[in-house]
Amino acid sequence: MQLYITSLNSGSNGNCYYIGNSKEAVLIDAGISCRETEKRMKRLGLSMNRVKALFVSHEHSDHIKGIAGLCKKYQFPIYITDRTRERGRLLIPDFQVSSFRPYEPVVIGDLLVTAFPKYHDATDPHSFIVRHKDLRVGVFTDIGRPCDHVISQFRQCDAAFLEANYDEDMLENSSYPYFLKQRIRGGMGHLSNRQAVELFQAHRSPKLTHLFLSHLSENNNCPGKVQRLFSECAGSTRIVVASRYEETAVYVLGRELPVEMVGGGKVEQLQFF
Repeated sequence: MQLYITSLNSGSNGNCYYIGNSKEAVLIDAGISCRETEKRMKRLGLSMNRVKALFVSHEHSDHIKGIAGLCKKYQFPIYITDRTRERGRLLIPDFQVSSFRPYEPVVIGDLLVTAFPKYHDATDPHSFIVRHKDLRVGVFTDIGRPCDHVISQFRQCDAAFLEANYDEDMLENSSYPYFLKQRIRGGMGHLSNRQAVELFQAHRSPKLTHLFLSHLSENNNCPGKVQRLFSECAGSTRIVVASRYEETAVYVLGRELPVEMVGGGKVEQLQFF
C-alpha cells in the first residue's frame, strides 16, 4: 500500500498535481502544456501510461490550459462538472467527458477520488481527496477561506497540497490595485500564509507526513519566508514548497517497495509511514 505524489507545477502560471499507486494515477488539473507535463514526468521517471484520468477543479486558465493537448493525445477520461466545462469553453470530445458530484467517490482502479466544494471565485469550484486503501492525499488550492468542507477533509489527510498564496503585508504594500487585493484576500480568492498555517496547526492529522505548500504568489510571497513559517511548527511533518517553475521530487507514502517501480527520476528516500 503506497502512493506516489508530486507537484508538476504550482502557481498562477499553471497547476498540475500527480497522485498514483504502482498501477494507476490521476492528474489534478492541467495548467501546463501536454509537452511540459510529459517532460516533467519523464524527468521523474513517471509514465503517462499510468495516468488513467484527469480531474478538473475549476475553469481558471492556470488549471485548464493543458487539457486540450492532453485529451487530444491521450484517451483517458476528463472528470469535470457541466458548469465548469461550459464556463471554461473547453473543447473536449463528449466521449472523454465524465462528470462528478461532491462526496460521490469516483473509482479509478484502486484509487478513489472524492470531490468536495469550496469557496473560490469560479463557477463550480471543487477540491479533491485521492484515496488508496487507508492513505489519503488532499489538494487544497484556490481556497477563499477554510470552510467546514475544507477543514473536515484536511483533518483526514496523510499528505496534502495546501495553498499558501500570499504574505498579507506583501500584498497590502504591493502595487496591485485595490480591487485585485480584495479579490485575492476577500474570502473568495486565496489563502494567505497566516490562514494556511492556522489551518495546519489547528486541524492537521497526527498521520500527516507531508505538506506541499502550493500556489505561492510570484509577487506577494517568498518561498523562503513560507518555508520558515511552517518549519517552526511542522513537528514530524515534512514541509515541501512546490515551485511555479519546476516539478518537485516524487514523494512516497506507504510501505517500502523497490525504487525501480518508480523509475529513474528524483525520488525521496522511501520510508515507512
